[in-house]
Amino acid sequence: MITLQDKNILVTGASQGIGREIAISASKLGATVTIVGRNVKKLQETISLLSGNGHKMQAVDLSNAADIDELISQSLPYDGVIFNAGIVEYLPVKFLNESKINAVFSVNFDSNVVLSQKLIKKKLLNKKASLVFISSISSKLGVGGTAMYAASKAALISFSKVLATELAPQGIRSNSICPGIVKTAMTEQANDAASEEELKKAELEYPLGYGEPSDVAGLVMYLLSDMSKWMTGSDLIIDGGFTLK
Repeated sequence: MITLQDKNILVTGASQGIGREIAISASKLGATVTIVGRNVKKLQETISLLSGNGHKMQAVDLSNAADIDELISQSLPYDGVIFNAGIVEYLPVKFLNESKINAVFSVNFDSNVVLSQKLIKKKLLNKKASLVFISSISSKLGVGGTAMYAASKAALISFSKVLATELAPQGIRSNSICPGIVKTAMTEQANDAASEEELKKAELEYPLGYGEPSDVAGLVMYLLSDMSKWMTGSDLIIDGGFTLK
């Protein structure tokens, strides 16, 4: 059976959606969870849903170096870290500029790199810890308007693989997950411009339909647990069969 008993887990982007469900699932499996995000009210909602005691929350803007330093200063060594914080931005390439490029990469990629580096340098990852980076199947597609989102998520996969090599001598694992469309508040906002008919038609492209946050959380629990102790450097697709075509 999967258990996270006595494990100390950090979840970024835990205010809602996939991050919230990951935090809830980890707590149910016995982990002590630290959740971070930018929205204090939503973080409070998340922490109220966690099982067990000893959990912590901290309002953090991961695109702000000072906020990351503050998080690091209050951290205990972790047995698992889920890098889930990210933003969705749809924009055709012809409308891109340096500011818009940096806005996406600073959250989806740069912040994860900086946080990883500081956790490693400050020796805040226990031996045999598990790092899980939440990427996206957009990283493997060529959907118009997703250039910066897709590129930032693809960069995250490559970074995870390099970490897997560098951290293997310490028994620390690093894997990435590429979800398809999951029903969250963020995807609902992204779909606001589409009609209900268009949304239903789009879901037909998924043999198993759109996913739920719990579907992704289940895979994350496996990667955090000792049951995946021989898995590192992997990039796992979980998309209800979308990329079968």
